[in-house]
Amino acid sequence: MHLIIGLAGGIGSGKTAASQWFEQQGITVVDADIVAREVVQPDSLALQRICHAFGEWVLLDDGQLNRKALREYIFNHPEARQQLEEITHPIIRQEILRQLQMAQSPYVILVSPLLFETKQHHLVQRTLLIDVPESLQLQRATQRDVQSTEQIAKIIATQMPRAKKQQLADDIVINDGHLEHLYQQLQPLHTYYLSLAKVNRT
Repeated sequence: MHLIIGLAGGIGSGKTAASQWFEQQGITVVDADIVAREVVQPDSLALQRICHAFGEWVLLDDGQLNRKALREYIFNHPEARQQLEEITHPIIRQEILRQLQMAQSPYVILVSPLLFETKQHHLVQRTLLIDVPESLQLQRATQRDVQSTEQIAKIIATQMPRAKKQQLADDIVINDGHLEHLYQQLQPLHTYYLSLAKVNRT
């Protein structure tokens, strides 16, 4: 069984930059956000169940999921979030497990912004949190996503508090500088994970 490292971080934290760096080192990365998009492709079981639960309005004209409309609906109807998660989370979890098992690298990274919130940290042996002050989160995410500060703040508010994630994480990287500073912190962790992977295989 592969050593699995869970990589978490809130919006604007830089977890994508971190996961891309691990990929450049030859490490397989399974991204929960990508899996979540894959499992709701047209005619998929998950999308059929979402339509049944919420109605045909969740579909675009081409049969794709209307993510923007569904996201806005969930923000305005908090009880709908649980309903959506009950449909999608088991299917996403099953596909994540399948991709993790297929990995060929010494260890594998599971990237998930909601690693702790969705209990996906139970799928991994160790967790790495890419951490950043909330003010910097707001600044980066607003610039990147062209959303208002209020919208980004709402998204942050739905995620687990920073202090709680810090308590749960095994390893923490503070990404408050340039990319090179981030990479310098990741290098010794990569070396450490390679050594753990060797132990894990024996």
